[in-house]
Amino acid sequence: MSEASIYQKLTLVERCERIVAAPLFNQVIIGMILLNALAVGLETFSWVMERFGPQLGVINQLILVSFILEALVKIVAHGARPWRYFASGWNCFDFIIIALSLIPATGPLATLARLIRVLRVLRLVSAFPELRTLVDTLLRSLPSMMHIALLMSIIFYIYGVAGYFLFHDVDPTHWRSLPIAFLSLFRIVTFEDWTDIMYTAMDAMPWAWLYFVSFVVMGAFVMINLFIGVVLNNLEEAKLRRMDEMCLPPSQTEILRELRATQASLGRLQKRMEESSYTPAATGAK
Repeated sequence: MSEASIYQKLTLVERCERIVAAPLFNQVIIGMILLNALAVGLETFSWVMERFGPQLGVINQLILVSFILEALVKIVAHGARPWRYFASGWNCFDFIIIALSLIPATGPLATLARLIRVLRVLRLVSAFPELRTLVDTLLRSLPSMMHIALLMSIIFYIYGVAGYFLFHDVDPTHWRSLPIAFLSLFRIVTFEDWTDIMYTAMDAMPWAWLYFVSFVVMGAFVMINLFIGVVLNNLEEAKLRRMDEMCLPPSQTEILRELRATQASLGRLQKRMEESSYTPAATGAK
């Protein structure tokens, strides 16, 4: 039995399952996402829109149709339980982007429709497992980062109030109020010309470097390392979870698919053995 005849006997759900499981399917979707990114980027050039505006519009419609077909194939592949498609957060993310892409690109919503086309590029994250792992890691790191952010806020508040009382007369540009002091501290922690602020304060108070150096050590080095430590810890946990998922037992559908493939291979092997055994017999008869 040939592969083509086996494929013809498959149900619609089984065909969709084979399409979704094929590596080429994911590669085609990635190619469409990259094509969408290229088309959106070309729309930023006025001379391109003047010459190839209609062609870019046709490409955009083809990309949208391909994304809709992709979602339909994945939904049908779940058979009698199509809602399982939405059990994956990444599928929900893709579906929302596809649904928002149906907003017409004319009238008052034209600008919004163009912005949504740019958001389609984010689908590259869901297309690559490695990128999904990174995003999952960042999302799982948020609770721990909130505690670090709270500690950082306390340090900012202490240094902001201290900076206001120490330097608001010396350097009113950067310390005239508490909100401006917070902005100055943010500038310091990002290393954006922070030495200018320090030297201005040191002109009146030579010991002011203690204030700035201690804040840089606390605010930049310690806190950044804490953020990095939390992300790396969650990244290792995400990798372990991914390995556990890969070791899960196969589903009933996967087992049936493998059995059909094995059956087809055995059928082809049996046919070849019959042909090879028939040929010598026919030769001996002659």
